[in-house]
Amino acid sequence: MEEEAPARTTPSSHYLPPRLPHTIEHADFDYHSRHDPHRRASGLADIILGGQDGLVNVLGVILGVAAATSDAQIVLVAGLAATFAESISMGAVAYTSTQAEAAFYESERAREYRHIARVPELERQEIYEIYQKKGFGDELLDHIVQTITADQDTWVQVMMAEEHQLSPTDRQHALRAALVVGFSAVIGSLIPLFPFIFLSVRMSIIASILLSALALFIVGAYKAHVTVGRPSKSGLEMAIIGTVSALAGYLVGLLLKVPT
Repeated sequence: MEEEAPARTTPSSHYLPPRLPHTIEHADFDYHSRHDPHRRASGLADIILGGQDGLVNVLGVILGVAAATSDAQIVLVAGLAATFAESISMGAVAYTSTQAEAAFYESERAREYRHIARVPELERQEIYEIYQKKGFGDELLDHIVQTITADQDTWVQVMMAEEHQLSPTDRQHALRAALVVGFSAVIGSLIPLFPFIFLSVRMSIIASILLSALALFIVGAYKAHVTVGRPSKSGLEMAIIGTVSALAGYLVGLLLKVPT
């Protein structure tokens, strides 16, 4: 008597079994981890913010002063004063703005907890509508809503991310952001000042503009390299925008030039 073959089960068309770790191709792992890895959050935005603003603002100040006087020492004093005032100010703004973002997130999160406690059905309906718009439906949608709303912390976290488009801000990041922005502003501000130490005021104006434009181009190209975009285009855009902005100070200096 022939043995009856076991019944074959056909997996659902909506279900894909997970790949086991040993089945992952080495080339796939190498591409994912080495050639195109996800980049962790870094202080790149703070560095660019501080360096670019410090450079452009100080360049505008010293070009204006250099256009108004031929005394290199006056230009250097004005540039150094602007450098440290600008750097401290930008660092303080970075600190207070980060603290404000953290406070806003915390206040909205506390409000969501109150809403869930007072009007849970309304909040549950909002979760339902959010995932319905994502294309989920029927029993799967009901299961998603039930799973999310079963835990209050998960419920609030989803509402903050999906409804309000907010992410938590670490208050400890505020001091780090302030230091990075402030230090970057000092470095950026000193770049246009270097020519005035060694050259005449007239030659320093040209050298300072060229040196600053080159620094802005490098920063813009590097930003595109680590994010998205064409490095040459990004660098050129940043160089042009920064240089044109700083030239406004030069025009003001020409209009208010000190008679010799």
